[in-house]
Parts: sequence; C-alpha cells; structure tokens
Amino acid sequence: MTSDTNGQTEPSFEQPAPASEPPVDPQTRITELEAQVETLKKDKLLALAEAENAGKRADKRISDNAKYAVSNIAKALLQVADNLGRALLAAPVESRASNETLRNLATGVELTSKELETVLENQGVRRLNALEQPFDANLHNAIQEVENTTVPHGTVVQVFQEGYMIHDRLLRPAMVVVSKGGPKRDAANNANANNGVNTTA
Repeated sequence: MTSDTNGQTEPSFEQPAPASEPPVDPQTRITELEAQVETLKKDKLLALAEAENAGKRADKRISDNAKYAVSNIAKALLQVADNLGRALLAAPVESRASNETLRNLATGVELTSKELETVLENQGVRRLNALEQPFDANLHNAIQEVENTTVPHGTVVQVFQEGYMIHDRLLRPAMVVVSKGGPKRDAANNANANNGVNTTA
C-alpha cells in the first residue's frame, strides 16, 4: 500500500516474484545429453549405411544395364547364326567334295559363322551344352518326347535349336527332344549345375 499527497492509501500492484525452478542435478543432465548423443550417432550411422546401400544398388543397376545391354541385339544375331547353320546343313560334306563352287561357298559360310560366334562370345554369349544332358526346365524347352531305353529317363537326345546364355542369364532356351522309358536317373546325377540360373535376360 502507498499514500498519495492527500494522505489516501492506494493499493500496490507489484508482481509476486516468480517461483524458482528446482536445481537440475548436473549428473542427470550429463546422462540425458550422453543419451541424446548416442541416439544421434546411431541415426547418423543408419543414414550412412542406407546411403551406401543405395549407392551399391545404383552401381549394380548401372553394371547390369551395361552387362546385359546387348541382350536384344544378341537374340537377333542368334537367328542369323541359326540360318548360317541351316545353310551348312544344306551343303553336306559329300556334295562339297565333288563341287568346288559349293565347297568354297560352304567354307565362306563356316568362316562367317565362326566370326559371328566370336563376336557373341566377346559380349558374354555362350552356347549351352544340352545334348545328352538331363532335361532342365530352366534351360531347355522340350518339344517332343521319344521312347529310348538306352539312356536315363529325361535325357536330351536331340537338339533342334541351340540354347544360349549371356553371362549368368539365360538368353534363349534350347529346343530339345527328351527321352522317356529309360532307367530312372540317380538324384545325384539329376542335379544340374545350371539349376537356379537367372532367366531374366
């Protein structure tokens, strides 16, 4: 209360002093800060790991794109290789022996075929070895079954069209004839080393 010049008392409007906060225990605060630092460290390591994984995935995509970029053109070239093979079949060795023109033509076709095969090999394309192998649905396309008791059941006895791989992927399955009626193949012999091949090319 205060008095004015006339001696009258006026009410006081002074604000009460704010209540002081309880003191923080330094050790508790240190513990809290250390916990926050550990959390931030973990978050940072996680972010770095995710960034590294993303980089690896991107690198793999780039590598795969470069590695398999020729898949489509390689498939088209396989048709050319098939036609060269058919041309040679149309000129049997016996006929070449008695016809110099035919012999020279066949020689040219053979050289062209070999050169094409070299070009494909340089791009990672290789021919599958299907004949006399166990039938594998991952690698072979069976177009016919024939009775044959001299080989284990499910053996490739004829190849109509060669199959090819590009690196570790199937480029084109082999079109084959498979035996039936023969002895059952042992489980150990039936395990094909090419099982699980990537067929996404």
